[in-house]
Amino acid sequence: MSLDALKQMLGPGGYIDDPADMAPYLTEWRDRWHGDTPLVARPRDTYQVADVVAHCARNGLKLVPQGGHTGLCGGAMPRPGAGEIVLSLGRLNRVRGVDPQGYIMTVEAGCTLAAAQQAAADADRLFPLSLASEGSAQIGGVLSTNAGGNAVLRYGNARDLVLGLEVVLADGRIWNGLKALRKDNTGYDLKQLFLGSEGTLGIITAAVLKLFPAARQQETALAAVPDVAEAVALLSLAREASGDRVSGFELIPRIGLEFVVDHMPGNRDPLSAPSPWYALIDLTTAAAGSDLRAAMETLLERALEAGLVTDAAVAQSKSQRGDLWKLREDLSESQKYEGGSIKHDISVPIARIPEFIATASAAVEALVPGCRPVPFGHMGDGNIHFNVSQPVGMDKQVYLDGWETMSERVHDIAAMLGGSISAEHGVGQLKVAEIMRYKSPVEMDLMRRLKRTLDPRNILNPGKVVTLGDE
Repeated sequence: MSLDALKQMLGPGGYIDDPADMAPYLTEWRDRWHGDTPLVARPRDTYQVADVVAHCARNGLKLVPQGGHTGLCGGAMPRPGAGEIVLSLGRLNRVRGVDPQGYIMTVEAGCTLAAAQQAAADADRLFPLSLASEGSAQIGGVLSTNAGGNAVLRYGNARDLVLGLEVVLADGRIWNGLKALRKDNTGYDLKQLFLGSEGTLGIITAAVLKLFPAARQQETALAAVPDVAEAVALLSLAREASGDRVSGFELIPRIGLEFVVDHMPGNRDPLSAPSPWYALIDLTTAAAGSDLRAAMETLLERALEAGLVTDAAVAQSKSQRGDLWKLREDLSESQKYEGGSIKHDISVPIARIPEFIATASAAVEALVPGCRPVPFGHMGDGNIHFNVSQPVGMDKQVYLDGWETMSERVHDIAAMLGGSISAEHGVGQLKVAEIMRYKSPVEMDLMRRLKRTLDPRNILNPGKVVTLGDE
């Protein structure tokens, strides 16, 4: 009866219960996670979200908030056989307002990242968060996982771009924290509890986001570097030589570039000779009339003289800039064509990236001879996607069965170097048990206390991020 009452509450168009229609909500895009649910709830606004949560709290029903469904750790997936209801925020998709003079905008949780970016651009402003999945990723999911992306070096993670939140609590109450203040020193910063908590403490329904001046000039270059240590030195030089106008700095290995050129249409190697490593550099300025091209050329000249760079290609047009970034953006998908890929989302201090890549590569090659490390990613903020493709000719499933063993080796190395086992993808189901290996007992105790305090019935996304021992 409680499900029938929920359907009546949501009304026509407010829920899905046909198995075929629910299927897209129950499979993760990498096809690693599968779930089931008796109902997909699709509330139309914050008040209806609150009604759904309150009803579930009264009736002991569990909820799994879901945004654009682009996560990589199973955080938005209901668990098989658990009877958890999917709460889709997709209908809460309005841009409530843009204030160009205040450099803020207020958007609802179901608004896609691309739509938020466009709303900012329409007001001649920039919302800088950028992900490969921005066409489908939704603001609520992006904030609840504290997504990173390509511009963290310049603008910070998702949590750094938020001034205020509207959140539905586990008992159905609405916390209206949609303040547009950059300074508010009146006690605890409550919004930070919900940013990065993956819907386990409350459900984000709207946010006040920071905006920035629109970019007036962008320059992009792909530089060939002999080794990772030279890439680290190049990053430091780029920040210094450009007046700290580096907005992106991505590391790409030769094997990754080859995967992209071989498997993803429309890509080509832009340099005449192969290099072990590449750095994709973006310089950006909001100042009209700034000679950013000269700054990029000076940077590369100094890098060539210092032996940090052996060759480089500078984009001569917006189209060429897109082509260079496509090499990076297609890297994840290109690995599918090389068989199984065991993936890691780690961060370490920037200065220790060369040590991490060398040590982790040796460790996985010793564990699975012939495996092919493909370390790439946001070097500017210390976040390396240490993916490892299977040996050529090996059975894919046999290789993937060794995921946990390999991940433990890689994560141990990241932890030893003062790093994290989840830089930007979150915990979800994938790492919920594993984080206990790396977090102190004090940290785990504090996390459990927060969960019990804000969600005492454990109805919000149970089994994700932190477990309470009763599930």
